[in-house]
Amino acid sequence: MSTPRFLTLPPGVSVLQIETELGAFTALEALPVSGVAERWPALLVPGYTGSKEDFIAVLQTLAQAGRRVIAVDMRGQFETPGPDDPQAYTCASLGADVDAIAAVVGSGEPVHLLGHSFGGLVARETVLNGTTQLASFTLMSSGPAGIIGPREQAGRMMLAELPEHGVDYMWANRMEPDALRAGVPDDIVAFLRKRLLSNSPTGLLAMADEVLNAPDRVGELARSGIDILVLYGEHDDGWPPLLQAEMANRLEADCVVVPGSVHSPAVEAPETTAAALTRFWNAAESRLLQYG
Repeated sequence: MSTPRFLTLPPGVSVLQIETELGAFTALEALPVSGVAERWPALLVPGYTGSKEDFIAVLQTLAQAGRRVIAVDMRGQFETPGPDDPQAYTCASLGADVDAIAAVVGSGEPVHLLGHSFGGLVARETVLNGTTQLASFTLMSSGPAGIIGPREQAGRMMLAELPEHGVDYMWANRMEPDALRAGVPDDIVAFLRKRLLSNSPTGLLAMADEVLNAPDRVGELARSGIDILVLYGEHDDGWPPLLQAEMANRLEADCVVVPGSVHSPAVEAPETTAAALTRFWNAAESRLLQYG
């Protein structure tokens, strides 16, 4: 569970409702303080049990590089409602949602797309099956297929216990004790509870199944022709760092390892992460403008 370290929106960041042909999505929008966005926009997609707030610490810095940056709640996450249909939460369906959001965010311009953890598997579907022009794609702490390691165990526990006991039980017996042991401040614990209980229970189950059983589509992604960055923490406890490095090699992608970070570089090392993203995005734009 990605845990923001603060919730106060920085200058230039505000809540936004994005209206698409597939419905409305709640987002955070960051604009340059100057008000002038000279570079192409970026769209950030959170992971399983995450939300747009997972990117709060990087939004202002990313926007100050001269671009509009949008972090979104996916369907069924936190402040974006979702239906009771499990098919709405497959990677393919969520990827179509992201494609529709990107079309609105871009408004005719290419969009830099980033997916964190499960969001990377979702955004990969947008790259492979979407119609919106993308400037680049970043896989942040994501992997080639279903998640493994300690976070796989957590996902399987969710699948086993959620149908029988419900979301309140999962919070009280699993997630709240973990947060308290980690010394998370009371206001952040309250936010984590509110966020989890706002999620669609159907979505939580369906997304857990998706993140555990996603197929390897790296070969297809490598043939997409898009500029790709693989970025992860040196101590990632989701997909192992070596597996992510191997994926970057298969993709012939840029690869950035964030020192000291675990599974949430945007939270744990925001300045390093934002600097790496800005370098990559600027270089991708230059290549596209030069070569088309």
